[in-house]
Formats: sequence, C-alpha cells, structure tokens
Amino acid sequence: MELGVAPYGSTRAYGAIVSDRCAADLNGDLGGPSLIIWKEDQLAVLKTRQANDPALARTVAELVARADAAMGLKRFSVVDKSSLPPSGDRHDYMSIGPYWWPDKTNLQRPYIRRDGEVNPERATNAFDATRMDAMSNAVADLALAYHYTGQRRYAEAAARFIRAWFLDPSTRMNPNMDYAQGVPGRVSGRKEGVLDTSRLLRVVEAIGLMKSSAALAPEEQAGLEEWFSRYVDWMQQSPNGRAERAANNNHGMWFDAQLTRFALFAGKPDVARAVVQAFPKRRISVQFARDGRLPRELARTRSLHYSIYALTAAYDVADVAACLGTDLWDYRDGRGRGLRSATDLLAGYVQKPERWPYPELSVPKGELSDLMTRAGWAWRSSDYAAPEPSAETQLLYERWPGRGATLPTSVPKS
Repeated sequence: MELGVAPYGSTRAYGAIVSDRCAADLNGDLGGPSLIIWKEDQLAVLKTRQANDPALARTVAELVARADAAMGLKRFSVVDKSSLPPSGDRHDYMSIGPYWWPDKTNLQRPYIRRDGEVNPERATNAFDATRMDAMSNAVADLALAYHYTGQRRYAEAAARFIRAWFLDPSTRMNPNMDYAQGVPGRVSGRKEGVLDTSRLLRVVEAIGLMKSSAALAPEEQAGLEEWFSRYVDWMQQSPNGRAERAANNNHGMWFDAQLTRFALFAGKPDVARAVVQAFPKRRISVQFARDGRLPRELARTRSLHYSIYALTAAYDVADVAACLGTDLWDYRDGRGRGLRSATDLLAGYVQKPERWPYPELSVPKGELSDLMTRAGWAWRSSDYAAPEPSAETQLLYERWPGRGATLPTSVPKS
C-alpha cells in the first residue's frame, strides 16, 4: 500500500473518526487538537468503566494516590540546579549524556561511553533531566486524576507546575536544548540532547486533557503555544536540532514525533504535515528492514529496548499523521517495509522476551505490552494480545477488543 490519505486505511472506521475530530479541531477555533497520542474516546470509556471494573478501579486509586502526593510537591524549575550552564543563564536546560562515565584510568580525561549503562550523575541536582522527568510525571498524573475524578483541584495543581516550567519569568525554561546531553571534557551539548524533551509530549497531552477545567487561563494557553512555537523553531534552525533531525536511528524518529506534536500544539500544522509526508522515505525506507527488524537498534547493547523505543516514536508520528488525514499505519514501501511488519516481529517475543536473539543487557518489563496495546487498536486486531501493560497504559488505552467495547460512532467530548 502506498502512502495514502485515507486515515488508517479503508477498513479502519475507528481511525477515521479520530482523524475527522482532529480535522475539525485544526480547521476550527479550538487552538488545535487537544489530544492525539492519548485517545479521547478511550479515556471516556475507561472513565465510565472504573465503577464496574475492580482492576481498573485499583489502578485509578493508585493514580489518585500519586496525584495527591504530587499536590504537596514544590514547583519544578531549571533554575534550581546547582551548576551553571556555559551560557551563564540558569534558565537554560542542562544535562549530561546518560551513557558517559568518568575514565577510571585517569579522572582528568574526558568522559568515556559505556552503552546501555546509565551514569547516576545524570540524575543529580547538578542537572535538569530528573527535574524535567518529575515535572512531566506529576503533570500527567494530575491531569489523569482530574479526568478520572472530575475534581478540578488536580488540574489546578498541574497548572501550577506548568506555569513554573514554561511561563513564570523567574522560573521558566528557555525553549532550547543547547546544553542537553553534554559530555564533560568533550562538549557542552549534543544533538542527542533533543531527545530529552520527549518527556514534554506527555505534558502537551495533559494540557489537552485538562482543557475543560479552565485551570489555565486563555492567555496562559497562548503563552504555552508561543513557548512551543519557539521550541519548534529552535528544533528546525539550531545546529543541534538540524543534526538530530539527520540521525538515522531512534533519535531521528523521536525528533519527528516531537516536532509534529509540538508543531500542532503551537498552531503550525504545515510543519507537522511536512514531517509526516517525508517520514516514509526519510525513516521507514532507511531504518526498517523488510522482515521488520530495525537494524540500527540491533547494534545496541539493549537492542530489544531500543527496537520498542524506536517503534513507539513511529507510532506517535502515525497518530499525528492520522490526525492530518494521512495513513502511516498501513503504509508499506515497495520492499514491504512498514510499521506493521516491525510490530509483527516484536509480537513474536511478547510471551518470551528472553528469546530475543540480539544483545540485551536487561530485558525490558512492560514496554512490549504497552506497545502491543496500542497496536491492537491501531489495526483492530487481537493478534497483539499481551500480558498486562503498565499502569499508565491501562489508564490511557483500552485493550482490544476492549472487553466488550464497541467502536464509537463519534468521539465523545470530555
């Protein structure tokens, strides 16, 4: 199947509904689609189901407990790090590459790379990676707690964290990643650092989910769209952004996932469309093998994890593409390369991931089930049955066929 404009293919009514809703938002005055990667109709079904589903009710209770804990946290800000970026501006985000370590043979030498082994120094207060991660987790939990309980206080708490990170002049982050994933003794920032802002995808979806609460004022929403507009510009124009876009592994796909979603949030759909239209030749034909393997991920010490990770980014781009009326889910190039063949390959290891025949330092737990949960809905197929996914995935996505759920005839408003 060539790249088409029939979302999800002619047999996928569910995807067409989602695309129609996105198109309505893009062409209307709603400030762009509220939710793309998180599914509004599935969230509505799950919210209704919690009263009669003990397992889901327990997961929601755990979510609410996390959200209650988050409400007691102080605001998160890049200005709180103990180190100073080379720019001299604490508002600039700063981190070190996760797999770079001091050289034990000579601590005065530049750091050396140990693929797949995370240096705990990255998580210290000297840097911002853990701080950004904590902020995005808190915002996502609070937005989901608002959705499942209807209590506005959760959305208000999420808005407090969002204001501090993006809007307050005294605490906000500058919209660049000039000093992300630096390597001591080598470079202050690298192209790979763009990957750090993939955490903000959850924040953008959370903002959409809590829109009905009006916890963020219209001028604050506009300010957030302006922040992401500036970041989209930085991604496209900066040396690090341009170099990351040229990456031919999972980094390149995550660049596309971020750029498309952030562009839609910022009211720049043409930017997203251009990435979507280039994705088959730029990513699928280059990074996918006909049998579904992702060869550049197989060279890593954690090849299963990175295969799942790369395909997750491709799924996110496919969701954005569906919103724009383009089918990437069923796309195959002339050699049969596409998302579904890559998914089918990974599906063969769901029950016994330890049989994965390529290098893997630590078999990932739950990641494959999360991916298969999304795959089941994307292709409306029970071929992707998997063990219980992570708690967040259970809160976001139905498991096909959704324990008796039927496809909606319209997407309900939250």
